[in-house]
Amino acid sequence: MTIAFKYSLFAVLATLLNLSAQEVVVRTYDGAFAIYLAIALGTLAGLVSKYLLDKKYIFQFITASHREDLGKFTLYGLTGIATTAIFWGFELGFDSFIGGRTARYVGAVIGLSIGYGVKYRLDKRYVFARQA
Repeated sequence: MTIAFKYSLFAVLATLLNLSAQEVVVRTYDGAFAIYLAIALGTLAGLVSKYLLDKKYIFQFITASHREDLGKFTLYGLTGIATTAIFWGFELGFDSFIGGRTARYVGAVIGLSIGYGVKYRLDKRYVFARQA
């Protein structure tokens, strides 16, 4: 399996996990800022799962300690700030301009697809650049 195929597969899995977490939130909570809570928790679910998959199967990176792993995860999260802004921008933009759950999720998929393409390059260069 090529790296591009595995990375794409993991991106799809993380996207499904993200959107599933969002769906759980919007079905169980309809209070103030529900959409923002759903997006935040979905992002967290996708971030953690994608980090674990990328570290092990894409970059074959082995951390020597929990401290190093936490540092890598922190850096992974920091490189995700811009890509998360892309994702959230598309999702909230589609929700704002078109409206409805389907439009929001279509925006999310577009934003996540663009974001993951950028994220791979950032992670390869800055997060998993060299093995410990």
